[in-house]
Amino acid sequence: MSSPAATIDKKDLMPIYFYSDREQPYGCFSNFSKHGFLLDGQWWPTSEHYFQAQKFAGTEHAEAVRLAPAPMAAANMGRERNRPLRADWEQTKDDVMRRALRAKFEAHDDLRALLLTTGDEEIVENAPGDFYWGCGKDGTGKNMLGKLLMELRDTLRGAASSDRSCP
Repeated sequence: MSSPAATIDKKDLMPIYFYSDREQPYGCFSNFSKHGFLLDGQWWPTSEHYFQAQKFAGTEHAEAVRLAPAPMAAANMGRERNRPLRADWEQTKDDVMRRALRAKFEAHDDLRALLLTTGDEEIVENAPGDFYWGCGKDGTGKNMLGKLLMELRDTLRGAASSDRSCP
């Protein structure tokens, strides 16, 4: 029989909303937060830089996006349709984001610890204009960024518990 403390009632959970990188404490979950990381042999100033650059992987456009002076500039460059978007982008974009998030949270102990403190709460990117990565204006969006953060949290939680297990 489990103790009452061991049972989590979903109605007791409250979603964690984030959007701006300036919000405390969860603004660091934003792809615009200035938490750089090394991935694919290069330094990326933000996960937004990495994500947007991968739309043009293998071209000079990817490097231009990586070197953008700010995450908003990288985002704008990634949205320019005069750049050659890779043919498999729609099939690979979730995995690209997954890789960026993992690298970001593995590179920063404080971010990883904060993500793990969210327990089993739902994490929601409260992006009113984004119905794919965020929840959208009316809350009906896919919230893929939030889902990938929760997936990463579960992965990191599993890794942390296996690190503590006895041989």
